[in-house]
Amino acid sequence: MKTDERMIAFGRRIRDVRRSKGISQEVLAEMADIDRSYMGNIERGEKNVTLKKAYDICDALDIDIKDLV
Repeated sequence: MKTDERMIAFGRRIRDVRRSKGISQEVLAEMADIDRSYMGNIERGEKNVTLKKAYDICDALDIDIKDLV
């Protein structure tokens, strides 16, 4: 499967926001109720995240979903 550049950009944005808030990947995964390795896949653009999980990540980061796209 070819990786979609939009998925990569989405994952990078999550990582940038997470880092700007001083949150580790492991802590964000726990806050969003996502497996840490799956969170890594999302941040690298390797997994096509569901809308529910995107909202869970946004809730954990205390941001609006529009800030990730």
